[in-house]
Amino acid sequence: MADETVGIVGAGIVGLATAREIALSRPGTRVVVLEKEREVSLHQTGHNSGVVHAGIYYKPGSLKADLTVRGVCLLREYCQDRELPYREIGKLVTAVREDELGRMNDLYDRARNNHVPDLRKVSREEIREIEPNAGGIAALHSPRTAITDYPAIARAFAKDVVDSGGEVRLGFPVTSITSVPGGIEVASGQERLRVDRLILCAGLQSDVVAGLAQDRQELRIVPFRGEYMLLRPERADLVRGLIYPVPDPRYPFLGVHFTPRVDGSVEVGPNAVLALAREGYTRTKVSPRDLLGLAAYPGAWRMAGRHWRTGIREYRGSFSATAFMKDARLYVPGVTVADVVRGGVGVRAQALDRDGTLVDDFRIHQVGRVTAVRNAPSPAATASMAIAEHIVEAVFRNPSAT
Repeated sequence: MADETVGIVGAGIVGLATAREIALSRPGTRVVVLEKEREVSLHQTGHNSGVVHAGIYYKPGSLKADLTVRGVCLLREYCQDRELPYREIGKLVTAVREDELGRMNDLYDRARNNHVPDLRKVSREEIREIEPNAGGIAALHSPRTAITDYPAIARAFAKDVVDSGGEVRLGFPVTSITSVPGGIEVASGQERLRVDRLILCAGLQSDVVAGLAQDRQELRIVPFRGEYMLLRPERADLVRGLIYPVPDPRYPFLGVHFTPRVDGSVEVGPNAVLALAREGYTRTKVSPRDLLGLAAYPGAWRMAGRHWRTGIREYRGSFSATAFMKDARLYVPGVTVADVVRGGVGVRAQALDRDGTLVDDFRIHQVGRVTAVRNAPSPAATASMAIAEHIVEAVFRNPSAT
């Protein structure tokens, strides 16, 4: 008999990393992962761009900064041990206008505080040595930034859980969460599972599932669809590594960039448009329930009032390849609309506060025996193994979790 049973809702990379950490670090604990889909990593993990972020962007001392830097080390070691793809192809964060240089220098200071390895400033001439086809007047070069295959890592995590005596139960959409004496009862229709502790890693559904557990924190999830173009195979040699813009600090999105993948393809994007459904991977997917829930939330209107101009610009790129590629050509001037085709799509689960603020840092919240991951957007895949350590520490060391 197990000493105790821990349930985890969500078989994305964060949920599976957490299940694996419990299974390996706490012998005698039974772990059960509950996933509504018929396969693991179907949503955010399965649509991830594959970048292993080095920690350049995040506020020093934040969970994002600390867990990303730790997560990179853990992930690299794991991929090497399991012979999973992990290629350090490097990244340029490129300034194309004089007014971006101050923000670029601020990023450099932030990255140094986060102990990003081998980061350096490079000149216009040095940019061309690294990326012969790139534009820009100056850049930060992070040679240790890598790419990987996150769905493959998630599947490996799931195998580790099962091999350690745990269970990954697919086709189990959680419909209720109820406190019972000494534990939690999780239901999917008529099916019931009693656990001693419950950890919620539900991604796009995180606020809905947390609400089932009576977690009344005000954060709501806003789904942003990110659409990509793909360079045609014969033009994939336009870039060698990752080419990013200097991000706008008002937004948690990094802007349109060039991303080589481990399969040899090169993505251009993503944009960031408000999806009309939490799992709205196409423009035509509409969920009246999701839209009504968002419209009833005061933070959504405050967000719209602040950012409607940016929203219109992003939507233009969604419908026009010419508009989409306008920004991309600042970073690789030789690329044209004829060089790309429509590529993949992902949906980002972005937490929104009641005051209309797009929440930047990871948010992990506890209510008794339930721990809810309320906000874990990019770079959560990079940080997944460190997030798992953090959650396990909070769950099993925090007296309020008992």
